[in-house]
Amino acid sequence: MKRLFDLCLATIVGVPLLLPLMVIAILVRLTSPGPILYWSDRIGRRNRVFRMPKFRSMKIGTPAVATHLLADPDSHLTPIGSLLRRSSLDELPQLWSIFRGEMSFVGPRPALFNQHDLIQKRSEYGVDQLLPGLTGWAQVNGRDDLPIPEKVRLDTEYLERRSFMFDLYIIFLTAIKVVRRDGVAH
Repeated sequence: MKRLFDLCLATIVGVPLLLPLMVIAILVRLTSPGPILYWSDRIGRRNRVFRMPKFRSMKIGTPAVATHLLADPDSHLTPIGSLLRRSSLDELPQLWSIFRGEMSFVGPRPALFNQHDLIQKRSEYGVDQLLPGLTGWAQVNGRDDLPIPEKVRLDTEYLERRSFMFDLYIIFLTAIKVVRRDGVAH
């Protein structure tokens, strides 16, 4: 049921977003050298690595680490990178990962391949058995501001409470958070 919901919702939101996706792609191309998309190695279900696309918001050569680990994250942003991140528009290409079945709309956000502490903790609590999500319970409860133990606690709570109605609730909260730009550090 969840996979069918993901495919239907990705189609419903993907079609009207085609024009805005093309506009964003052109803006990324015009405002900084390099590819339009950044393909990030992420940890998916059962700790398998997959390549997740995002609109590129950082300059070429930026280290592949969590943004909060950069000494001066703002210095690595492209001219429109801050806008893409604040509005979460950089996340839209992840619809591709949902279509491919590598992600779901709701689940724990996929860890970077080098976030070993987060990957290990999620595995300890069985969270690694879930498809990662475009949004999740941890994202609507703090996003960038959460320390790893709190993220894992919320991811575990999602694992225990997951249901279709809970997913709809998280999607609703996500829409509110995106409009308000809550929890976005960079």
